Amino acid sequence: MSPMLTLRQCLRHCRFLVATSFLCLPLIGQANDAAMREALEAARLHQWQRIDEAAISGHVLEGYVEYHRLRSRLPQAEPGQILEFIERHRGAPVADWMRGQAIARYGAAGRYGSLLAVADGVPSGTERQCYYYTALLGSDPQAAAEGGRTLWRVGRSQPSACDTLFDHLRANGEISEFEIWERMMLAWEQGESGLVSYLGRLLGSRWQEGRSAVERLQRSYADITRIPTCIGPECRGSGPLFVAAMQGFIRADTEAAMEAWRKIAPDLPIEQDHRLAIEEELAFYSLVRNVGHNLGWVDEALPRIGTARVLELRIRHALTQRDWNDVLRWVEHLPEDVAADSRWQYWKARANEQLGNQELAEVAYARAAQERNFFGFAAADRIGRPYSLNLERSTLNDDFRDQVAQWPTVQRTEALLRIGEEGLANSEWLHAAANATPREVRALADYAARRGWHARLVQTTIAAELWDALDWRFPEAYREHFLHWGQQTGVDPYLLMGIARRESAYNPEALSPAGARGLMQLMPGTASLLSRQLGIRDPGPYGVLDPELNIRLGSTYIRDMTHRYRGNRLAAAAAYNAGPGRVDRWLRDAPEEFDLFVESIPFRETRDYVQAVLSYRVIFESLANGGSSEGVAMLSQAEKTMRYDASLLASN
Repeated sequence: MSPMLTLRQCLRHCRFLVATSFLCLPLIGQANDAAMREALEAARLHQWQRIDEAAISGHVLEGYVEYHRLRSRLPQAEPGQILEFIERHRGAPVADWMRGQAIARYGAAGRYGSLLAVADGVPSGTERQCYYYTALLGSDPQAAAEGGRTLWRVGRSQPSACDTLFDHLRANGEISEFEIWERMMLAWEQGESGLVSYLGRLLGSRWQEGRSAVERLQRSYADITRIPTCIGPECRGSGPLFVAAMQGFIRADTEAAMEAWRKIAPDLPIEQDHRLAIEEELAFYSLVRNVGHNLGWVDEALPRIGTARVLELRIRHALTQRDWNDVLRWVEHLPEDVAADSRWQYWKARANEQLGNQELAEVAYARAAQERNFFGFAAADRIGRPYSLNLERSTLNDDFRDQVAQWPTVQRTEALLRIGEEGLANSEWLHAAANATPREVRALADYAARRGWHARLVQTTIAAELWDALDWRFPEAYREHFLHWGQQTGVDPYLLMGIARRESAYNPEALSPAGARGLMQLMPGTASLLSRQLGIRDPGPYGVLDPELNIRLGSTYIRDMTHRYRGNRLAAAAAYNAGPGRVDRWLRDAPEEFDLFVESIPFRETRDYVQAVLSYRVIFESLANGGSSEGVAMLSQAEKTMRYDASLLASN
């Protein structure tokens, strides 16, 4: 930012990015980063004597040290101090963190007036919400009761911070015995036996028959046909009980549950929403488990159930059976917004095509082809149209781009990276991206792209929902490595890029809950096996994070998978996600055409993964082609026409 800009101009340009007004003015000199690194470490440990105040004075990260100092004074610190800190650091994540910490600490200390003084509406997080609504009991009891009942209606234990609020609402009748019973049934559904017992003890004698029914059903779901149908005062407890019991029964034994439901359903005094919840679960599991003799009942119930998740399963069942009339029938029952999705427009077109309705097929294919995804691209191939990339490119003038480096949020991010605080740098950056104006967030994305912050750039586009900014969503990260190892292994480099983008969004240090690591999310055991195969040293759990080595090993693995499936990238991508053993089984039972195979994959995660990876490879190749999809194909002609069955296995 030019030093000639006035403070008013700076505020207009920086807007939310200004954490403190003086940061908009040019700094005379940057304070010592080493001193700030030491100060931040000391502040976390509350070792204030280690902090060299003079050395960090004026440093762009001084607010982080101040945050820890003020936080350590809670709950004794006064609301005015908290609000003054928040105002000075408005627009920075430390301001939001400080408000949240104050709410939690004031709430725990019972300083409810102070809590309300710093709150700016309902806070995030269950514990803080419980403290917030407890604080409102005196000043706004209606809002406190509404918020408290929402927090109550869950089937798991809530934090102890909620105890005062819940006790007050129960004592005042704001949480009735019926609501206790409802929560008890939710807890039963979720297997929270301790909570079930606790809530049961809160109920009076009018609920004894219900408690006895629960105890009986916990021993045997089959007894559902032998318990009373009227539970609680005015039978109000029947609906929650039968929903909870039937859901457990359906998951344990869908066929037996269906027979029981046929017996009890006609005379059961429950509300329609409870009845539909039971029927939806029955239909879902009947389709998932392919209970053939339940299908007639499912088809009769589906029009009144009408949920997308069950209708989608029914369409997939029809596809497996090649019943194209049923495909059309159930696509028409989908909610309008779901039916408009390219997936279902594609299958509507395929069904019409199979039934000889070519004109209707062309219309549906054209609708599907407007979207930038697997089925959109598959539809475009069907009608010989170029892929719709809907690519949006942003143009920023040089003066504006030059100013971005001086924005406080950018300066703080850069400083955090200099002192090794990668996590805080990401928090700082993504907080800015989530709160920026459209013009500002594009400037942030442009800056991240120029700095080579690939993972941060992708996350910026996600936070700001810049779905059409393909150059930023799919940057040329590690391109030379992908091209090199793709050539060395004989693997399509754009497929490798698509896998890495889906697996880690270009975070080279990504670690999954299962332990997969790095750009291509390799398990340490798999990395060890691949290393031995290549005759190189085992990288261990940390060496595998090296981007080039990770790409080399991932390329080798996907090469092995493509060889396993006769060069088929679609099957190889599925195996990369779900494992080759599962894919082998799916192929033995699979429909023969590529689109039917993809739709028949039983794991939603893998089904979505394959579609994402293959559509991503189209985007990467198109961007390498100057943003044009001309000459780009999602699948080879062989991949589109070969049989997807056991014949695809190279071992056959």
